[in-house]
Amino acid sequence: MSMANYNDIDSYIACFPEKTQKILEKLRATIRKAAPEAKETISYGIPTFTFYGNLVHFGGYEKHIGFYPGADGIASFKKELSDYKGGRGTVRFPIDSSIPYALITKIVKFRVLQNSEKAETKSLKGKRSIFH
Repeated sequence: MSMANYNDIDSYIACFPEKTQKILEKLRATIRKAAPEAKETISYGIPTFTFYGNLVHFGGYEKHIGFYPGADGIASFKKELSDYKGGRGTVRFPIDSSIPYALITKIVKFRVLQNSEKAETKSLKGKRSIFH
């Protein structure tokens, strides 16, 4: 797969073999269900969901699906993700293994809450009274 510029998630997913497309579509639906208010876009060349900033990213590769919930999303589920390779803000799910969609749902909901709390804190800082 080339590093082409994609206009939307549909065109991104369409470039993969059918088996990978099915996984990516199910992952997309899982994220959408867990974060129905999130917006879809392409960022960093991969599918991205935003909700008060970046929520999660995902991408397809030859042998794995990359899922990028950020460093806090990985650290908060470190034990549950221990069977998978990854890094500070990423986890790789092998294409030939079962994808843990229930865990992905938990991580996305965690990220929604996290981004909501950050947005609320930011909003409150902007509304401080001159008398405080």
